[in-house]
Amino acid sequence: MKKEVLFVLLNQFADWEGAYISTCLNIGVKPPGSPVNYTVKTMSVTKEPVMSIGGFRVLPDYDINTLPEDYAGLVLVGGMSWFTPEAEQLVPLVEKAIKEDKLVAGICNASVFLGKHGFLDHVKHTSNGLDYLKQYAGEKYMGEANYINNNAVKDENIVTANGNAPLEFCREILYVLDADTPEIIEESYWFYKGKFNLM
Repeated sequence: MKKEVLFVLLNQFADWEGAYISTCLNIGVKPPGSPVNYTVKTMSVTKEPVMSIGGFRVLPDYDINTLPEDYAGLVLVGGMSWFTPEAEQLVPLVEKAIKEDKLVAGICNASVFLGKHGFLDHVKHTSNGLDYLKQYAGEKYMGEANYINNNAVKDENIVTANGNAPLEFCREILYVLDADTPEIIEESYWFYKGKFNLM
């Protein structure tokens, strides 16, 4: 049975930041022939439609009261609403997922959200620059010693990335989920980077 990966979307979410990973999970890392062990579902604070920065209107599959217990991980898609009271309602969900050793991945401002709530203090991580992270996460962020200035970083089951790195974000998530062999994951990454001769 396929495991669900939940994409957490808030209004004004950055639609491009989750596009590669949702495709690789939903149809396989290298179709045809790649295993498809995951299915993509969306969730938000409520089941009301959410609108992306690019104008895509999404009706979430789940809200914070209806999501299943058995899912493989959370992908927090960046955007303009991670510093709002609405986002604060997601803190217990993220905390629970981390305690249960599920994937928790945050890109762009979603990585700042993770930093703001102490989820990055004891794992290696990245964001939109250390100064940006410190400015917007505020005094509760205590993880500066673990900050790495890379496009994407994975440590344990936590993946973070800056807003310019949806492909690197995708690659690290695929590794955490063991979605295919390392060779296929790397081929997929370089294919999307424009190195067609590797496929």
